[in-house]
Formats: sequence, structure tokens, C-alpha cells
Amino acid sequence: MATILPTLSTVFIIISAILVAIGWILIAKNKRKAHKKVMISGALAALAFFTIYMSRTIFIGNTSFGGPDDIKIYYTVFLIFHIILATTAAVFGVVTLYLAFKRKISKHRKIGPITSVIWFFSAVTGVVVYLLLYVIYDGGQTTSMLKAIFGF
Repeated sequence: MATILPTLSTVFIIISAILVAIGWILIAKNKRKAHKKVMISGALAALAFFTIYMSRTIFIGNTSFGGPDDIKIYYTVFLIFHIILATTAAVFGVVTLYLAFKRKISKHRKIGPITSVIWFFSAVTGVVVYLLLYVIYDGGQTTSMLKAIFGF
């Protein structure tokens, strides 16, 4: 079961990004009700990712990089960049949703496109991290989060 969790969480992040893209298209076509439904679905898919990721982190641990030592530093820098993007995207996402639900539409319209772009980059870098950890290279040890990221 634990080996399927990274794949499952990555699937949810891809679904979320696709739904956000669809939501962007819908609002451009002024289909507000459909936009709202799709964006809430995208947020729920992102929440499913986060729930799976955090559950795995807390109860099982994180997978350290198992690829060649000479590229580990590049992976680590890329991973830290992804973590910063993902955290920023999550905060922006919560704020964007809050503004929408509170009907502060002018602010929502300003921050929404920024949130979407950050979310797309976060999703893409997250998929790359997944590919580097589980597809391109064999995953390293399952360990604590700090050990998996920094190696100590």
C-alpha cells in the first residue's frame, strides 16, 4: 500500500492542475457556475494530494533521493524550489478561494491568475520530483522529511 501512495498523490496533483486549467478556460468564456464547480473540484483534488502526502510523511516517512551522488545536489536544490512553490501555491490557493467565497470578486480576479500560474509550476515540478524519485531512479531509503531533503 505504501508504494502506491506517491503515485496516487501525484495523480491527484495532475488532476488538480488539469481542473484549474479547465476552470481558467471556463471563466474566460464567462461560465461562472461551471468555473466555480471545477475550481472547487481542483481544490479538493489538491486537498486529497496534501492529505495523502502528509499521512505518508507522518506515518511512513519520505523517500530520499536514490539517484547518482553527483546529481544529488541538483535534485536537492530543485526539491527545495518545488517545496517553496508548493507552499506558496497552497497559501495563494486558500486566499483565492476565500476571496471567491466572500464574493470579493475584484480581488479574486487579480490574485486568481497569479495563483493558477504558481500552481501549474508547482504541479509540474512535483511531477518531476516524483519521476526522479520513483521512475527515473530507484527511490532511496524511507526516512524523516529533513533527512530525505537534506541528507542529515
